[in-house]
Amino acid sequence: MQATAYTYDSEHHNGSVLLDDGTPVEFDAAAFEAGGLRLLRPGQRVRIETEGEGAGLRITLVTLQTF
Repeated sequence: MQATAYTYDSEHHNGSVLLDDGTPVEFDAAAFEAGGLRLLRPGQRVRIETEGEGAGLRITLVTLQTF
């Protein structure tokens, strides 16, 4: 699934993305570190992997979207 980086805390490696429908979803440090990234800037397109749905949706991986 694709999303857009919305917020990122470089000290704690967590933040949030906006899904293409505008829904914000938070990610934790484990999801960020699973993607092997060092930095994330708001506005970057990312690829995410999730589990659960609705209010229980959780991001398990954040990485850059490559074409």
